[in-house]
Amino acid sequence: MSKLFTPASIGPLTLRNRSIRSAAFESMCPGNSPSKELFDYHVSVAAGGVGMTTVAYAAVCRSGLSFDRQLWMRPDIIPGLKQLTDAVHREGAAASIQLGHCGNMSHKKICGQTPVGASTGFNLYSPTWVRGLRKDELQPMAKCYGESVRMARQAGFDAVEIHAGHGYLISQFLSPSTNHRKDEFGGSLENRMRFMDMVMEEVMEAAGNDMAVLVKMNMRDGFKGGMDIDESLQVARRLYEDGAHALVLSGGFVSKAPMYVMRGAMPIRTMTHYMDCWWLKYGVRMVGKWMIPSIPFQEAYFLEDALRFRQALPDATMVYVGGLVSRQKIDEVLNDGFEFIQMGRALLHEPGFVNRMKTEECARCGCRHSNYCIARMYTIDMACHQHLKEALPADIQREIDRLEEEKKP
Repeated sequence: MSKLFTPASIGPLTLRNRSIRSAAFESMCPGNSPSKELFDYHVSVAAGGVGMTTVAYAAVCRSGLSFDRQLWMRPDIIPGLKQLTDAVHREGAAASIQLGHCGNMSHKKICGQTPVGASTGFNLYSPTWVRGLRKDELQPMAKCYGESVRMARQAGFDAVEIHAGHGYLISQFLSPSTNHRKDEFGGSLENRMRFMDMVMEEVMEAAGNDMAVLVKMNMRDGFKGGMDIDESLQVARRLYEDGAHALVLSGGFVSKAPMYVMRGAMPIRTMTHYMDCWWLKYGVRMVGKWMIPSIPFQEAYFLEDALRFRQALPDATMVYVGGLVSRQKIDEVLNDGFEFIQMGRALLHEPGFVNRMKTEECARCGCRHSNYCIARMYTIDMACHQHLKEALPADIQREIDRLEEEKKP
């Protein structure tokens, strides 16, 4: 039997198999609250055989919002989330929720204030000015993570995934590119890890002995001047010492190297088609291919770096994520010593992929890697173009066809 279909544990939590739906942002939460669309999607993944499904990118406080269709953890959404977790549990899967703060990647009209980050500056991602957090604001911010864990427990989640990668707030403190502080939270890596340590202390206390805690972290930031693998290995060791039950090994900065995270090309015309702001639409259409350079997709694209972490921390539970679309490669990754694997786009295209892999040794997901789903998720929901009820506009269809043709061997 494939190792994929054997039970395994993350801290106090045992999953029925080693597959996890990754915390790929769904953009299915209008008004920052759970919706029927979110409910239906995660229940379909649970029914499709996954060991655990992860609800994505919930902000720990309002200032942590970067999208108007993103979850914001607060007491009044707990009943809606509880309905989701109860339904996931009825399908035999566990439920996790990713908790984070976007830091400087927001705008006042979304988060209700001047965006905050590790340091003061200007963020082209929004675009907007950003205020560096004062030292006296850091402990209250860390407590927001702990309070969100407590709300996640009330909502019936079995696990939380703390987002410490991809250029969001914890990652902004860790990266020398975005942390220019002159106090004890900036400078050396030891200093840059202090805020992460504060967050983890609050999280582990709130999680107690009955919730699993995963942490998504960068192995590399993916651009010159960012955090690289030598420092990231030290971060991984510290997270393990801080009590994390599992590390999710990822990479990239959404604001500086977005396709390092996801790989392939960003379909610029598709992305701008769904934008409401006219000047942003035409600006991105003109310069988007230089702003968001392509990085070729290959199956299991993070594996080489992840193996270095696997070797360096033999006792840590590690979750591989990045470009898994076939049972053959999943079996290879698990046999390399990773305890779990995560999939995002594969389970968006085919929520029942895990069940199909049980019966097909050569099962391969039909995702065509055009990244249409990513291009539209920043404005409307994340969806696979192969399953849309409506026909795509002709220019969008041509772009998708071209990108998919380029991907063929």
